[in-house]
Amino acid sequence: MDTPNSDFSGLPGGDEDHARDAVKEVMNWYNTQILTLRRGPVPDEERLAHLTGARQEAADALQALESAGPEETSRIAVLYAARLKALRENGPDTAS
Repeated sequence: MDTPNSDFSGLPGGDEDHARDAVKEVMNWYNTQILTLRRGPVPDEERLAHLTGARQEAADALQALESAGPEETSRIAVLYAARLKALRENGPDTAS
């Protein structure tokens, strides 16, 4: 699923919603990559570990948003919007 604006600045709802949406999009990207890799004939275990670790970082960021203040929320939103853009443009090795 492609979003028209990867920085999520055009979405209603404030920084918390933007951050949550960006993190979830990144997690979905990693989930798709992990699933594709696992379904392949011979999974690359090193890449699988990298993708799984990056997905866990995103899950941790999503959980951190529950208690994050405005500055931390903004930081997470910017970080994950940039990560999503890099993943879509260049793949996982450039955005971790």
